Amino acid sequence: MTRRGRFRGRSVDRAVEAFLGIRYAEPPFGPRRFAEPVPVDVPASGPPVDCLGFGPIAPQAALLPGTPLWRPGQEDVLTLNVWAPPTSPSPRPVLFFLHGGAYTFGSSAQPDFDGAALARAGLVVVTCNYRVGFEGFGHVPGRPDNRGLLDQRAALRWVRDHIGAFGGDPDDITVAGHSAGATSALFLAAAEPVRRVIAHSPPHRVYGQGFARGVARWVDTTTPESTVLSAARLAAAQRTGPLSHDPVLFGPVADRLPTVPPHVDLLLAHTDVEYRLFAELGGFRVARTDAGLTRFGRDWGIPDHVVDAYRGLPDAHTLLAGDFLFVEPVNRLFETHPRARLARFTRPPAWHNADLPFCFGNLGGADFLIGGPAGPDEHALSRRVLASWVSFCATGDPGWRGVHHWGPPTEPRRAPWRGVALDPVFPHPPVPPT
Repeated sequence: MTRRGRFRGRSVDRAVEAFLGIRYAEPPFGPRRFAEPVPVDVPASGPPVDCLGFGPIAPQAALLPGTPLWRPGQEDVLTLNVWAPPTSPSPRPVLFFLHGGAYTFGSSAQPDFDGAALARAGLVVVTCNYRVGFEGFGHVPGRPDNRGLLDQRAALRWVRDHIGAFGGDPDDITVAGHSAGATSALFLAAAEPVRRVIAHSPPHRVYGQGFARGVARWVDTTTPESTVLSAARLAAAQRTGPLSHDPVLFGPVADRLPTVPPHVDLLLAHTDVEYRLFAELGGFRVARTDAGLTRFGRDWGIPDHVVDAYRGLPDAHTLLAGDFLFVEPVNRLFETHPRARLARFTRPPAWHNADLPFCFGNLGGADFLIGGPAGPDEHALSRRVLASWVSFCATGDPGWRGVHHWGPPTEPRRAPWRGVALDPVFPHPPVPPT
């Protein structure tokens, strides 16, 4: 057992202390349901708060390996976790990480996001839960949109106010995220003062008000359980049209993606074949014919000449989808931001999320994501990738300028995209459930 200020955690080992399940906002249910998060007060006196286990996860239908299942009645879902080295004379850089999950599932309790290895390397690491799915991003008349993003802002403000008790520097915070968490990090950097941003595979997609209202029409919000179940039924009903290929119903309600301030250091990353993971897991319906590839391109608004450039390539459909939603937008953001660095993760399988175990130093149990058991080469690569994150959080320099490859150097498939406008707003209404 160990204490930091008003919090009682546990020692992971001699080099790291963990404080899990710290409440940063009141439970967002009852009269607070669909409202802005209400920050909690940290008492100045009284017994220390036990922070020994992860808090409940936000309402969702997903069952992820090593992660607790959400159960109706669990309401104290707005919590965060801190991994910190023992106290030192000077404050340490802070990494504030946001999990992904298509804005619909995921939690900070996933083993992938254990912050101990990064803390051993000298960072104070914070992860948090936030509302996902309809609870976090569904449209409710008279209530704020993007409640999941508001939760993240509340968690970051808690960190800024209290991270000093854990040895962290409140003026040296790097906001990081992967996938939906990466785009969330971009929104957070546009709304709150941060020093640096790490964004791995941010999806280039937001949803307009009309789309959000169309989704809300078919969701039963009577209880959190009915909300999760009816949203899942709506996603399953998307068998035709643009959403049939990858039925993601929730995300930031906005008319554009945010602009990261030019003074903020920005570390971007993408994998080589992002959508291969979704095809492997069955969440992405892969086109097996030229006609199917054409239909997909037109459903997603990809010009015919771009689609034609992918015909005949192995995994043409997954390459096209990943380049459209992740790879090309990340490369354009890199080209336009004055303080950006870019990493391309090309080590096979080089699919979405294959890089995260290397970043966190959590290769044990990640056999599927990284393509097999980790050996000496994988552990050596993880040490290098993790060190680049630590260096970036401390100095703004990950160890290179411009573009760096984690794996064999490759050239992205960019030529067909020249001059093609990439509108992030998804305008197509959902297909009603039958």
